[in-house]
Amino acid sequence: MDHSGGRGVAVVVEDDDLIREVIGVIMQQAGFTVHPAATGTQGVALVKAHEPIVTTVDVSLPDIDGFEVVRRVRTFSDTVVVMLTARLDEADTLMGLESGADEYVTKPFRPRELRARIDALLRRSGHPAPAASEEPAEPAPGTVDRRLEVDTDRRTVRLGGELVHLTRTEFDLLVALHGAHGRPVAKGELAGLLWPDEHGYGGRAAEAARRTVEVHVANVRRKLGDSPTSPRFIHTVRGLGYRFEDA
Repeated sequence: MDHSGGRGVAVVVEDDDLIREVIGVIMQQAGFTVHPAATGTQGVALVKAHEPIVTTVDVSLPDIDGFEVVRRVRTFSDTVVVMLTARLDEADTLMGLESGADEYVTKPFRPRELRARIDALLRRSGHPAPAASEEPAEPAPGTVDRRLEVDTDRRTVRLGGELVHLTRTEFDLLVALHGAHGRPVAKGELAGLLWPDEHGYGGRAAEAARRTVEVHVANVRRKLGDSPTSPRFIHTVRGLGYRFEDA
C-alpha cells in the first residue's frame, strides 16, 4: 500500500494487516502519501528514507517494541509521532511520551477521532490541515459522461472513459458491490470477502472490519465523484451495508 497525497509523507508502523490498512486509508484521506511498515526496524528505515511529517507507531511489534522505534526515530527525525496500543496502562502512556511520542491513542479507535488528533498535533507543530477548498469537488450534474465500466479481467475501472485509480482493496470492494446486481451487501459480508483469512470477526475484530469497509467505501465514492448524500453508484442501506446501482 503506497497511497499518494499532496500534503506530505506519513509512515504507518503496525503489524496487524487490518489496522495498518485502516490507518493508511485515514492518512491517505487526510492528504498524505503513506508508507506502511509491519515491523519496527522497517518503520525506522522508512522514516529515515522518506522524512515523514507524521508517523504512527504500534506499541506491540514483532521485533523491537514501539518505544524503541520512537527512541531510534528521535535520534534523527522530528516527525510527529502518534503511538497506538490496545493497552490502557498509564505507565505505558508515560513511557511512550517519555520515549519521544507526541500523542498516545488506545485501540479500538474511531477513524474520525484519530484523524482529528493527528490534525490537532500537526496544527500545533506548524503543519495546518488542508482547507475545505482543497477537498475534491463534486462534478456538476450533466457536465461529464458518467458511464462506469468495471473490467474484472484487467482489474480496471473507467468512468466516462477515464481510468479511475483504485487500490487493490478498493477495486475488490467495488467488484463485490457491482457483482451483487442491486442486492444489499452487509458490511460484515464485505469484510469477509476482502479479508477471508481474518478469523471470527467477533467483538473488536468485527467492529474494526466494519470501520475499515466504511473508510474504503468513502474513498471509492470520492474517486467516482459519488456523493454520499445523493449517490448514483453506492447507496447506503441503513443498519446493513451498501447497495450498488448504475441507473
